[in-house]
Amino acid sequence: MKKLITLALALVCSAAAYAGEFSDISIAELKKAINEKSVTVIDVNGSDSYKAGHIPTAIDFSTNKDTLAKSLPSDKSALVVAYCGGPRCGAYQAAAKKAKELGYTNVKHLSAGISGWKKAGEKTESAAE
Repeated sequence: MKKLITLALALVCSAAAYAGEFSDISIAELKKAINEKSVTVIDVNGSDSYKAGHIPTAIDFSTNKDTLAKSLPSDKSALVVAYCGGPRCGAYQAAAKKAKELGYTNVKHLSAGISGWKKAGEKTESAAE
């Protein structure tokens, strides 16, 4: 019985760890926030991917990680959303944690990532070299 309880607790803890410290935002919620100009979006897929196509308004974390504070709003409670490739990608955490370290309190994760965004038929922007 003790083994079953231990196993159950381990599963609960691992599920909580997998969920991460940043809550998820849906594609629809993010799209609405972009349209309302109430979000800063951070792309963590690397500069080549960013140039090829990113979520509209997103900033390239690769080129802005050292100066991220300049790209974020002065309101520390403003919505900040980080994303990477898709549901199994954890690279978003670098940008989300950096925003949190800078004092932002409303940091979320688009777990669908750029692959889910495209699969949902949403448009992307590309960047010039």
